[in-house]
Amino acid sequence: MTEQEILTKLTALCARAEYCSYEMRQKMRRWDVDPAVEEQVIAYLEKEKFIDDSRYARLFVKDRIQSNKWGRRKVEQALYLKQIPKSIIREALDAVDDEVYLSILRPLLKSKRRSIKAASEYEANGRLIRFAMGRGFTLDLIKKCLDHTDDYDTPDDGEED
Repeated sequence: MTEQEILTKLTALCARAEYCSYEMRQKMRRWDVDPAVEEQVIAYLEKEKFIDDSRYARLFVKDRIQSNKWGRRKVEQALYLKQIPKSIIREALDAVDDEVYLSILRPLLKSKRRSIKAASEYEANGRLIRFAMGRGFTLDLIKKCLDHTDDYDTPDDGEED
């Protein structure tokens, strides 16, 4: 492929969805593009704002938290795997308030608590902690939610069985 064909394909992709520089490099490597051409194409895409790792990280964080219900650690790891610089990752994650994470985590724990069969509250909390940590939430946020277990145990309709 010529440099112009590569540019045409990649700009069309970037016009449809958000990509980071690492993803564009991976595509070009699969196409066996010469490393010098690869650098020129990346420079052009960045200069023309087709790719912007900072913008990508902000959108990625927002999407993974809202849609996939991931916590800070899991989002951080996913961005790290996409070779986004740590400073950009930190900036994107710091823009999200703890209340956003709590608003995601509370319903997750409430739903999970209903499905847990545990012999004791201690065992149930251990399972909830493991579940939430697997989703990437930090222990301090998990404990905040578990400290308010009264919210989970009260009947929604006010009736007692």
